[in-house]
Amino acid sequence: MSKLTTLTKGIIKENPVLVIVLGTCPTLAVSTQASNAIGMGIAATFVLICSNLVISLLRNIIPDKVRIPCYVVLIAGFVSLVQLLLEAYAYSLYEALGIYLPLIVVNCIILGRAEMFANKNKPLDSVLDGIGMGLGFTLTLFVMASIREILGSGTFFGAKIPWLSSNGISVLTMAPGGFIVFGALMALVNRILRKKPPKDRDCESCALAGSCSSKSGASSSSAAHCAEVKNG
Repeated sequence: MSKLTTLTKGIIKENPVLVIVLGTCPTLAVSTQASNAIGMGIAATFVLICSNLVISLLRNIIPDKVRIPCYVVLIAGFVSLVQLLLEAYAYSLYEALGIYLPLIVVNCIILGRAEMFANKNKPLDSVLDGIGMGLGFTLTLFVMASIREILGSGTFFGAKIPWLSSNGISVLTMAPGGFIVFGALMALVNRILRKKPPKDRDCESCALAGSCSSKSGASSSSAAHCAEVKNG
């Protein structure tokens, strides 16, 4: 896997939220305002990059039997650092994220990348994977929050939008609205990633083409298979 692929796969192809379906709890909870979404995305990306780097550096030292507890301790340390920084320099964001900030410790995206990637790859690749997955997570949060805030509250980053501010779709600011937007974005990404069938799918390209000819007395199953291939 090239460095560029490692960096960009988390944006669409392996988006941690819309494709792998991890981290849905904070995604639905904090995606009511764009500012909160970006704050959560940056915090999670910082923890993801740092934990991936350290776990990759220590992957040959950490005993296999206790690797998960070690991962959790490392992640918890970085989350505590993020909490202290936000409490000191961005207290309003710290209060807005609430319980979902410390819950980054058990975010399945971070623990999953530690186990599935950082534990098996070199530090640079692990950092690139953390950046890519964090970027995909942040972009998903931002898009969801923008849709919900603009159409639901009639604001964007707290600034009122004419007409929409008094005619917002209030359900989008609630939990059902979060699931609606989440499902719509998942459907869109699945449509983008849907693979088109090859254009050369005909009887001549089928491995059973010789056995399903009417002259050769082919079995009905072989004939049916080739008919399916021909019809796509």
